[in-house]
Amino acid sequence: MGGAWERMVRSVRKVLAPMLCEFGDRIEDESFRTLMCEVEEIINSRPLTTPSSDPRDLTPLSPNHLLKMKSNVYVAPPGQFQRDDMYMRQRWRRIQYLANVFWTRWKKEYLLSLQERQKWNTPQRNLMINDIVLVKDDNLHRSCWSMGRVISVEADKDGFVRSVQIKTLNSELRRPVTKLVLLVPSEK
Repeated sequence: MGGAWERMVRSVRKVLAPMLCEFGDRIEDESFRTLMCEVEEIINSRPLTTPSSDPRDLTPLSPNHLLKMKSNVYVAPPGQFQRDDMYMRQRWRRIQYLANVFWTRWKKEYLLSLQERQKWNTPQRNLMINDIVLVKDDNLHRSCWSMGRVISVEADKDGFVRSVQIKTLNSELRRPVTKLVLLVPSEK
């Protein structure tokens, strides 16, 4: 019935509505179309899974891979965009600032939707070795996602995993489980 894409539409509307209330008077038709293309790029850059079962392959498979039939080749626009750009005459700076605002707000909401937290009435699954996780990182550029594979876990005295060591494309990191989102569980 289209529930998956309807949820994506709802998440986009939930972020765009307050943005347009705040900045709608500064956007004309052409700028809005450009902003929607940037929003489309952001939404379709989200990682779905890994393309292979090779433990060393940590490149994410995204909807853009399927739509464009090539790997993600998104290049971030040059420069730093700030709130003052909304009042400049250069429309592209305005749109890039709005795209960055959308990215920040949507990423938080999307990651929260992947990581549901409920009351501790029922036991939840701990992270395990070979789980694929998304790393919550506020310093990443727009449409960039940090994905890693859990290589070791550290449990507390009660047996709950509190932090893990992960292998990303470029490095090994130690992160608390609150900064990670389980994307693909291991097959154990």
